Amino acid sequence: MTVSSDLHSRQKAAVAGGVGTRAIFAKKALNAELWDVDGRRFIDFAAGIAVNNTGHRHPTIMRAVAEQAERFTHTCFHVAPYEGYVRLAERLNAIAPTGAENRTMLVTTGAEAVENAVKVARAYTGRAGIIAFSGAFHGRTMLGMALTGKVMPYKKNFGPFPADIYHAPFPNPYLGFSTEDAIAGLERLFAADVDPERIAAFIVEPVQGEGGFNIAPKEFLIRLREIADRYAIVLIADEVQAGMARTGKMFGFEHAGVKPDLVTMAKGLAGGFPLSAVTGKAEIMNAAHPGGLGGTYAGNPLSVAAANAVLDVIESEKLCERAAEVGRRITERLTSIASRQGMERIGEVRGLGAMVAFELVEDRESKAASPAITNRIVAEAEARGLILLSCGTRLNVIRLLPPLTIEWDVLEDGLNILEASIEAAFSDATTPVAA
Repeated sequence: MTVSSDLHSRQKAAVAGGVGTRAIFAKKALNAELWDVDGRRFIDFAAGIAVNNTGHRHPTIMRAVAEQAERFTHTCFHVAPYEGYVRLAERLNAIAPTGAENRTMLVTTGAEAVENAVKVARAYTGRAGIIAFSGAFHGRTMLGMALTGKVMPYKKNFGPFPADIYHAPFPNPYLGFSTEDAIAGLERLFAADVDPERIAAFIVEPVQGEGGFNIAPKEFLIRLREIADRYAIVLIADEVQAGMARTGKMFGFEHAGVKPDLVTMAKGLAGGFPLSAVTGKAEIMNAAHPGGLGGTYAGNPLSVAAANAVLDVIESEKLCERAAEVGRRITERLTSIASRQGMERIGEVRGLGAMVAFELVEDRESKAASPAITNRIVAEAEARGLILLSCGTRLNVIRLLPPLTIEWDVLEDGLNILEASIEAAFSDATTPVAA
């Protein structure tokens, strides 16, 4: 019996079955590499689901956390505030792309950031309705699930969900659904289901994470901003997965040149420590009454120290530029693989910066989803020492999220494993392939 198999047995006896996991029990990690309890080495193309943009155990971040731990680990910001929180808020206010004077609040998870953004938008507008989009993912809390536009595995059996949540269609050019189609769907929602003057906020991801790395077209975000302005609706940018340099800019919305009113961030914000933030226009953020926002662990001192260090690393190591280069290398390799004969099940390669994915289909003409071969590629890669993640509402997309600090030779090794895994999965497939 291996150490991993023993731990798996212990997990089944101790951990709730609804907590889905992989069979990789981590023992140590460094930058883009992880070793399990049996000594197997993995190249990490998941980065803790875009959390470790700065890699595992970046020395600058680890040093900042250790120094903070020597001072204090928790006071509760509401009881005894501290300079690190204030300094981080100042820095986020300066970089959030709202085009206005900003204010920030810190909490712990992406879902908390989303919930607080909704609270702030409702307090500011005096309205209740929120519009999210098909394919969206905004968290696992009851409100987060209500906003999420993907049933499995997030919403099944967990309702009923909060009221006054609506979903409009999100563009998907690959499947022939354009920005014009999406805006028309939003207008139909206004005509048939909810008066736009009852809507407090739109919430939208610049690149859908769980939805399949679908990139919001620039034209779509521009139109959404126009509609928000027309009806005095708050525009919330959910940058939880796309933010913190992942797309080649600090925030994904910046690619479209569109200025949101509120920005939610988490994941890559604190380099592996739990922290999230809502940053937005001061007029909106100050609408909530004193005491209405926060929480016992909100803005934990260790996480805040890590986040301040993350911002230092992003700047000093030019991680926005590096993300663009990481993404270019991955995209070029995937495009080359997809162009080969026999690789026709790769329907599309897409991405923004180092947020890259490829969609698996039965054939390029029908574009019918192939979740089975998606799962085979993920399993093949894991057996060969590469950690991958799948996503997509059709369960047929593989997303690549290596740390932005990944060494070039490690990235190349990972791409070699990926190519071999695709080849092995395709050769095992029994379904005929059509061009």
